[in-house]
Amino acid sequence: MKRTAFSLAASLFFIPTISVRAASESGASDHGLDPSVLIGVAVMLVTAKIAGELFERIGQPAVLGELCAGILLGNLVIFGFSGVEPLKTNTTIAALAELGVIILLFEVGLESDLREMIEVGWSSLLVAVLGVIAPFILGWGVAAYFLPNEHVLGHIFIGAVLCATSVGITARVFKDLNRLATREARIILGAAVIDDVLGLLILAIIAGAIRAAGDGGTLAIVDIAGIAFKSVAFLVGSIVVGHFMMPRMLRGAGRFESRGVLLTLGISFCLVLAWAAAEVGLAPIVGAFAAGLILDEVHYKPTGGRTERDLSDLLQPVSTVLVPIFFVLMGLKVDLRLFTRLDILGFATVLTLAAIVGKQICALGIVERGINRLAVGVGMIPRGEVGLIFAGIGATLMLPSTTGVSEPVINSAVFGAVVIMVIVTTLITPLALKWALGRKSRRKREG
Repeated sequence: MKRTAFSLAASLFFIPTISVRAASESGASDHGLDPSVLIGVAVMLVTAKIAGELFERIGQPAVLGELCAGILLGNLVIFGFSGVEPLKTNTTIAALAELGVIILLFEVGLESDLREMIEVGWSSLLVAVLGVIAPFILGWGVAAYFLPNEHVLGHIFIGAVLCATSVGITARVFKDLNRLATREARIILGAAVIDDVLGLLILAIIAGAIRAAGDGGTLAIVDIAGIAFKSVAFLVGSIVVGHFMMPRMLRGAGRFESRGVLLTLGISFCLVLAWAAAEVGLAPIVGAFAAGLILDEVHYKPTGGRTERDLSDLLQPVSTVLVPIFFVLMGLKVDLRLFTRLDILGFATVLTLAAIVGKQICALGIVERGINRLAVGVGMIPRGEVGLIFAGIGATLMLPSTTGVSEPVINSAVFGAVVIMVIVTTLITPLALKWALGRKSRRKREG
């Protein structure tokens, strides 16, 4: 029985075994690694870096460039070049991509502050809750309308894809405008962190329901409540236990003379919690995110007068290599030929509108006076990497179809529609947010 959307055991501990198997199946050399993987990863990294640089120069996030690089490589077959096709299904590259997304969620957790989540007040909490509920219902409805023959859990999963917010784009705009200290910025940043937590919990619940349905079982309300309780208990329990254990462990590790102790311990702790999440039936990214939340508040102090950089800084070279592999691989799976179908384009358009409108509803949760509600709603729009992570998980989950054959929850056509939604919501946010912030400033000057 498949225990989790990401097969953590294969991706974290058995990469050499996978590589040997891939090499033997493809007739590669006896050195244990398929040489095509080496050149494939090199091409993916170089194209991701070039495309990311181009997008940053035009004021867009590098992650969009990495995604577009994958789309470009994956559709070279349209022009008669099929050399990239084996990369789409290579198990070693898939394992590296899974490691990349685990490291990415670890970074997100490190950048999140539990104290700020508690201090931001009711406005952030209500904005986050409405920002999850409204897109979830709208996404569910859009999927049910455009995909009537799909399993209802597939419709629900597409609703879950619209829940989370990628706040990196919004934070950058506020920083460029020197408005990170404003109340609007604090509400958005706090709400986005809560969004991530709620989104991961929803993902865990729905993924558990899909696995139960895929195994031929039935799922009652009691079962759903059990999955929800297990998800919350794991997240809260790991944070509480880690809060008391990690400071003591790192104090002892501070006596080590060798370099890189903090980075090694940090990644090891992330992988252990990701494994623990998989063991209890949750997605490994839930454990990685929890590890980041725990280590964010832990201070590592080496002895002997040695200095040690922040864990986020130490982790950057690792994520620079692994994370782009995930986004390029996501782009490789987008088949542009599907967008010649009007039904797919229509679904992508309405899904994007649902994603935008759903986040505007969340601005109704602001209870304070004098807050730019439009700016808050616009700032919550981008889905970015979070939407892609959810879609990637959906592509690995299987549900029985009307024909009796199991099919992915997110097939290639739906995945392409989700990618369009992610790109559009990410591209429009900087311009729309600058306009929304400037609109209030103009009103004040006119007054």
